[in-house]
Amino acid sequence: MHALRTQRIGWYTIDWANSAFSTSVITVFLGPYLTSVAQSTAINNVISPFGIDMHVGSWFSFCISISVLAQVLVLPIIGARVDHTHRKRMMLAATTAIGATATMGLFACTPEHGNYILGGALFVAANICFGASVVVANSFLNDIASLDERDAVSSRGWALGYLGGAILLAVHLVWYTAAPGSVTVRGIFVSVGLWWALWTVVPLVLLRDPSARSCATSVPLRTPFVQAWTTLRQAMRSPHTARFMIAYVAFNETVQTVISQASVFGSIELGLGLDVLTQAILLVQVVAIGGSLAFAELARRTTTKLALTSSLVGWIIVIFASFFWVQNATQFLILAGCIALVLGGTQALSRSLFSTMIPAGREAEYFSFYELSDKGTSWIGPLLFGITLSLTQSYRWAILSLLVTLVIGILVLVRVDANKAVAESQRPCENV
Repeated sequence: MHALRTQRIGWYTIDWANSAFSTSVITVFLGPYLTSVAQSTAINNVISPFGIDMHVGSWFSFCISISVLAQVLVLPIIGARVDHTHRKRMMLAATTAIGATATMGLFACTPEHGNYILGGALFVAANICFGASVVVANSFLNDIASLDERDAVSSRGWALGYLGGAILLAVHLVWYTAAPGSVTVRGIFVSVGLWWALWTVVPLVLLRDPSARSCATSVPLRTPFVQAWTTLRQAMRSPHTARFMIAYVAFNETVQTVISQASVFGSIELGLGLDVLTQAILLVQVVAIGGSLAFAELARRTTTKLALTSSLVGWIIVIFASFFWVQNATQFLILAGCIALVLGGTQALSRSLFSTMIPAGREAEYFSFYELSDKGTSWIGPLLFGITLSLTQSYRWAILSLLVTLVIGILVLVRVDANKAVAESQRPCENV
């Protein structure tokens, strides 16, 4: 029991370490900063990277989309290799090291030089490695928690992640308030990379690689496209698991796009300063700790699926409020608090519910698909957001367009039978 408790502490620390990238980089600072760098070379709010004309505000969302399209190639093959070799800690160390280094490299991106393409490339590299590291991290959940413990353990991990992100973001808020400007923002990128890398040492020491299990992949490493198709085909053999994956990809596209574009919406549509935006995200991080634990309790008293669905209804309210109501800093902060209440439940319960549907030994392989729409790595939502913004020149309509993927996700989720999905995961499996 002591060894298991120690491993859980190590696992919680992964969320503590990497949430700074999701919070300070993706959600708060990089969107407005990269947009400002691109703005320095824009003509009538239009930039032309690689000869493609686009609205300057669309650059960051398209960078997110590019990074996730690349993950379609990278993550399935990494997941299969991790399950095949069982060297989870080694892969966690490698992906963290590369991702943190690319994050620190953003220091070289400056408005004076207008090198927004360099900034986009570094972000793409960092986000690919971030996604890969989260795949490996999530695959540990089944090793350290039984079926009836998953909701609680997953929620604690998210809660610690929110706390870690909040602490570093608070430091960044004080730092930026004292010395606003591009030099400070670039220094923040360096501090995030250091935080991510150094705290990841803790799980590397405390966690243990698992032994081989019944469904461990034993086939040779395939090419990216073939491996992705193989993993997807395995999942499609379990109808209720497949439905959950479709539902998750759909509704989480909305969730992650709102998170990644909120600061750009606040700065450009509402004219808010970076200090207000940072306060809003800090509020989200703090309130979401309670939201995560509260939805875990709701799941315990009802079902995980019902608690998750309840959180998604909250997102519908959030989107309508963004379109019709939010006009100033106070209303933006109130909206941030509402987002926080549902965010923790959506993220923590989605992860724990999906973990119950995975055949033993294929955790990383299955979580590679899960991660394609998690923690800021979504691509359909940002693409929909960017296209709508370019067509309407309105951030409000861009956010309202995200109802499409959210409603689709809810409609598919209600048709998932969680008990049957768990039973499907426990059937004898094949290597294909």
